[in-house]
Amino acid sequence: MPRSDAATAKQSRFEPLVYSPAARAFHWSIAALVLITIPIGFIMTDRGERNIWDATTNNLYSAHKLIGLVILTLMIGRWIYRLSHGAPASAPTLLSWQKGLSHAVHWSLYLLLILVPVGGYLGISYYPALDIFGVKLPGIVTPNEDTAKLIFKLHAAGATVVAGLIGLHLAGVVFHSFIQKDAILARMWPGAGR
Repeated sequence: MPRSDAATAKQSRFEPLVYSPAARAFHWSIAALVLITIPIGFIMTDRGERNIWDATTNNLYSAHKLIGLVILTLMIGRWIYRLSHGAPASAPTLLSWQKGLSHAVHWSLYLLLILVPVGGYLGISYYPALDIFGVKLPGIVTPNEDTAKLIFKLHAAGATVVAGLIGLHLAGVVFHSFIQKDAILARMWPGAGR
């Protein structure tokens, strides 16, 4: 017996195409690291501005730099993976404005999660503050403290925009999970599908 269009639409609504296991691993790894490093960044900056230069502050700075480098590496890998493997089609339950907003948020996050760590590395190169837990990183520019201060301001602004985009992304997850109830979250949930 052939299925009606309504039955097909209902199935596509609750059985969405999921992202590959590799894409999901990139997503959740990067998400966890970003959710750790953004608060660390604000805490260490606050401690620095209050002139609290102790082992805790140094460890916070080292952790932030190390996590930033890992995020940059993973984002480059994720970008390459996305460009070479693509992504599942948008869920059929999305309206055109929702698709547009979703794509804008995702590509903005992709871009900023590369630019913000690059800016951080430029900042620590200009400052220079290239030490991470006792390991010295190579500088990529001639030190200039004024330039470093400007770059750190841009870095912090970029991180704030990333935090805002994550908030928008999470609002979308809540909307789809509890209001629209369309299983969008299942597309990226660990262990889903394939």
